[in-house]
Amino acid sequence: MLSVPRLRYIGAAVGVLFLFHLLASIHPTYRDKTSFGLLPSGWRDEPAHLSSSLASGPEAGTVAPIPSTEDLRAAKDKMDNRRKAKAVFVILARNSDLTGVMQSVKQMEDRFNYWAKYDYVFLNDDDFDDTFKELTQNVIGTKAHYGKIESDHWHQPSWIDEERAKAGREEMIRNKVIYGFSVPYRNMCRFNSGFFFRHPLLADYDYYWRVEPDVQFFCDIAYDPFLTMQDNGYKYGWTLSLYEYELTIPTLWSETKKFIQENPQYIHKNNALSWISDNGGESYNLCHFWSNFEIGDLNFWRSDAYMAYFNHLEKAGGFYYERWGDAPVHSIAAALFLDRNEIHWFQDIGYRHEPFQHCPQGEFHSRGKCWCDPKDNFDFEGYSCTARWIDMMK
Repeated sequence: MLSVPRLRYIGAAVGVLFLFHLLASIHPTYRDKTSFGLLPSGWRDEPAHLSSSLASGPEAGTVAPIPSTEDLRAAKDKMDNRRKAKAVFVILARNSDLTGVMQSVKQMEDRFNYWAKYDYVFLNDDDFDDTFKELTQNVIGTKAHYGKIESDHWHQPSWIDEERAKAGREEMIRNKVIYGFSVPYRNMCRFNSGFFFRHPLLADYDYYWRVEPDVQFFCDIAYDPFLTMQDNGYKYGWTLSLYEYELTIPTLWSETKKFIQENPQYIHKNNALSWISDNGGESYNLCHFWSNFEIGDLNFWRSDAYMAYFNHLEKAGGFYYERWGDAPVHSIAAALFLDRNEIHWFQDIGYRHEPFQHCPQGEFHSRGKCWCDPKDNFDFEGYSCTARWIDMMK
């Protein structure tokens, strides 16, 4: 008969073997070489955690088993060799944004990146100071890269008619348009529309997750959204949608129609035009993805179709004569140039950017251990376009 101490040793040995196989099963080479597996099939390729019918609503989706957050916390130091995408977090910020950046990064680390271990790229129109670098690096468990934006990519181009641009800003002030007076805000929108993906620090990456200061991530993420994008061929991922403020983009759609007429070859046959137009493209219904949250394919923005579209908009000058935002620009481009099935709603990722939030519903909420109130959810409010997206994708 075995003594209690010997039983403990045997139990410990079995536990070690179990943990080894658990971790090794996540590694694709080991997984493919073993004929038995302790992981449910939904674990083995992390991104296959949701069914293809996810966009039709939480109640219609099926959730495959994925690792628990407890498993991931226990295994995080052993996952350096797991399969990863060529992906990075991108944060546009200034030194004065430090507190808000720290909040956002700390939540991303606690919810996801403590085990996923992706790097960060911080971009600024000025040099980051030592305090910003030191304090952000203190809360990041991976590498952080700090870059300065080229002046031509950030500031108002010299060919813009400043008198016309000033008149447009003054008109927006009279109409009480948010950021209507701000040239720096316009610089940011233009940069995010046409230049962020060209920064040298992003040259070696295929995917990015845009993170802004002062946002909240409500749920544990126990799978890899970057691999979800890569393995399913998704080009653009989002959480919130809404209607644009029409006074900021009075001529954006007319310029888009000119581009379509001149470049019909770029329009995808299975596009999402019906989401952004109620009359076959005659007018724009103002629906857009809220681009402060984006998980995207950098190569889409680098594509001939998108670069031609951006260059057309750039020449029109609407980033400064009006106040074209990167959200409608990105959304229109994705809706026109992509297969609608290449656009993915990450409805299981809880997120807030003031004043709106997406709080996962049902099983997504409980599985993610989300700390948002499910009733505080913008998805089906009157100013949201998410219900329209769900209807289109049925």
